[in-house]
Amino acid sequence: MTPVRTFPEVSPDTGVLRRVLSDSPELMVVSFGFEEGARGALHSHPHVQSTYVESGRFRFSISGEEFEVGPGDSFVIPSGAEHGCVCLKPGRLIDTFTPRRDDFL
Repeated sequence: MTPVRTFPEVSPDTGVLRRVLSDSPELMVVSFGFEEGARGALHSHPHVQSTYVESGRFRFSISGEEFEVGPGDSFVIPSGAEHGCVCLKPGRLIDTFTPRRDDFL
């Protein structure tokens, strides 16, 4: 069994807090807390990403298509797709990446 690791909380953008919850070379789970109005800047990466909305309300853009999500919603962001979000109501996203985002370690 792999020992439990604790990761620090960091602020990648204004109003956003990120904490790695667990990781292995093949998979990573990350929590993102957002204040109202905070943004996840448009970006892309080679990882496949699954996002689960634990709480709050968000407007996402994936490859130019915009949609809103709320508690209990989930979706997948394909590898290489440009994406970002704005927080409409304070909340938390749980993101899973495959493979692991080594830049978050």
